[in-house]
Amino acid sequence: MGETIQSVERAAAILRLLAAGPRQLGVAELARATALPKGTLHGILRTLVHVGFVEQDAATGKYRLGATLLHLGSSYLDVNELRGRSLNWADGLAGRSRESVWIGTLHEGQVLVIHHVFRPDDSMQVLQVGAYLPARTTALGKVLLAHDPYEESDEDGLDLVRSQGWAAELEELEEGEVSVAAPIKDPSGVVVGAIGIRGAVERLTRDGALDMRYVSYVRDAARAITRDLAR
Repeated sequence: MGETIQSVERAAAILRLLAAGPRQLGVAELARATALPKGTLHGILRTLVHVGFVEQDAATGKYRLGATLLHLGSSYLDVNELRGRSLNWADGLAGRSRESVWIGTLHEGQVLVIHHVFRPDDSMQVLQVGAYLPARTTALGKVLLAHDPYEESDEDGLDLVRSQGWAAELEELEEGEVSVAAPIKDPSGVVVGAIGIRGAVERLTRDGALDMRYVSYVRDAARAITRDLAR
């Protein structure tokens, strides 16, 4: 029971380095960090690439975590669980903001809507659960892209979104509409979804600028769901 398999330990060390370091690492950097001979390192990397846990950039030859490993790492938090834990908080946000509430996750570069609460009035509305939204022109998408490990960090203001903890878009997706969103995190601090509101520009802005009260409402809801997931 006390024995371990050396090759598995070495593979795990490589994966930890790729997860903790810059976006990509070369063989020389990995060899220095692990003190492994390059021949041994190449063999482990070839195996990790073969099973999808690591990807090699064709242009630079450097390595990064693979999509298969990222999907495995997040699979314990099922979309249905995220939706279930968010229901009460989403209803509360709709009541507080008087706007429609959306919860989404990133899927193949788009935002998959996993929950949608109607604006609490008598207006005609269409349920959007299961719909896909463009990531770059929605507040939900901007939040999710800002925390995507494969997204360029300095692109489209994603660094700002990450540092301030929320995103907004003013009439980027639809004329006359505004959206605000904030990240939902799992117990390890990984962003697994986003929650936001969408409404008319005349209701969510003042003098052409976003009304920061709505940012506060959305961030409160996101933090509440994050705390609930940690229980």
